[in-house]
Amino acid sequence: MSAEPPSPMTPDVDIDGPNVLPDNASHTPTLHDEEGASQKPYDTGDGKLHTTTSNEKDILIVDWDGPNDPTNPKNWSHRGKWGASVIVSLFTFISPVSSSIIAPAAFQVADEFGVKSDILISIMTSVFVLGYAFGPFLLGPLSEIYGRSRVLQLANAWYLGWNLACGFAKSEAQFIAFRFLAGLGGSAPMAVGGGVLGDIWRPEERGKAIAVFSLAPLLGPVVGPVTGAWIAERSTWKWVFYATSIADAIVQLLGMFFLKETYAPVLLEWKAVELRKTMDTEKGPYREVRTVFDGDARNWKTIMSNALKRPFQLFFNEPIVVLLSIYMAYLYGILYRKVFTGESVGIAGLHYIALGVGLMLASQVNAKSMDKIYVYFKNKNGGVGKPEFRLPAMFPGSLLLPMGMLIGGWCVEKRTLWIGPDVGSVLVGAGIVLNFQCIPNLHPLAAANCLRSLAGFGFPLFAPSIPWIFWRYGERIRNNSRYAFRTL
Repeated sequence: MSAEPPSPMTPDVDIDGPNVLPDNASHTPTLHDEEGASQKPYDTGDGKLHTTTSNEKDILIVDWDGPNDPTNPKNWSHRGKWGASVIVSLFTFISPVSSSIIAPAAFQVADEFGVKSDILISIMTSVFVLGYAFGPFLLGPLSEIYGRSRVLQLANAWYLGWNLACGFAKSEAQFIAFRFLAGLGGSAPMAVGGGVLGDIWRPEERGKAIAVFSLAPLLGPVVGPVTGAWIAERSTWKWVFYATSIADAIVQLLGMFFLKETYAPVLLEWKAVELRKTMDTEKGPYREVRTVFDGDARNWKTIMSNALKRPFQLFFNEPIVVLLSIYMAYLYGILYRKVFTGESVGIAGLHYIALGVGLMLASQVNAKSMDKIYVYFKNKNGGVGKPEFRLPAMFPGSLLLPMGMLIGGWCVEKRTLWIGPDVGSVLVGAGIVLNFQCIPNLHPLAAANCLRSLAGFGFPLFAPSIPWIFWRYGERIRNNSRYAFRTL
């Protein structure tokens, strides 16, 4: 069994999914009395054996029907798992496209609304990302109550509506408000997407899925300026929002038809509801039907309270969360601050393709090696897995990033041919994605998403040494956690 045990109510903390039992554990629905004693098996007519006692207060505990239950998302077919992973990645891609696609057309928007302040123009562009900081605090716990798929799709519909409304804004105030509201809905994939992957993939097989999912929010800020620049040059800024809304509507339709629910507590609750409908509680040998997840922790007040408190508790009490969150904020700031000038809007936007090439190439290489590296170190460690076993790719990533920044900066200053800055951009993209694909496996996403969305700045002096610190001392730092039993 992996050494990454799950946190029952924390999809953003535990990418392995909630309360996952060992693969060899029994998942057959079992009937217990109030003392927890199970008695003789009986047949309810569904072809499965359950247990009963003569006690009136017997309780039916609903769980998976054995370790190979096909309704358990971890037992879905490879095709089904990848279908869900790709759709979630599409949700995660389209939202960041909107975050940056307006940047090349920002001055067109400012001219139409008569905005002269550079600060206000920046707010009109970046306020979308501010929604990323606050949305997960609500959407994360809602996904634990109502399920991943519902929250993803409803939040995306919210984002779609307000993103489209941006194209009809009549003032800068309306524009800023609509952008912020769209960002709230667009934050859902960041808050819920990692949980979906944890629901369906086991630790030793999820590397490729994580690589695709991690690449999506990085490609968004690259594709956004490229497409936005040409749209702004050939049409008007309004079509920036019309185009992204059309693309998102297609993703929404795919999600409606192909993204099934993956969250175990919700799936088992649906199963319990069906059992309650078919069983006569007055004549049957039980009094109550519960799932293995039922308890005080499943109370919506508890879920919401924990979701609001936990990120701050983790951030202020967990050194590993602080360090990784700062590093992610630095990387994210580099991605969003990479600007190309000196040419027409459309041509300048093409330079972002080089950044995308670096993201894609490094992501594909890491996707093929991440699981193999994890399994290698797991076997070397006596079959016990650790989150740090996902970190080796950070070492080349931490070298490629400053190399790319140095090459790009020098070539721009010396006004070399366009290929010089683009080579630097390829290396920067590779360095960013290698780090991004490793970090989510080691720490809570909600805390990092909040910081990187609010901060967007970096600490380059610490960048070269941080990956080695995480590799060498990551386990020791985590073991000092007051929440270690829930997050390791």
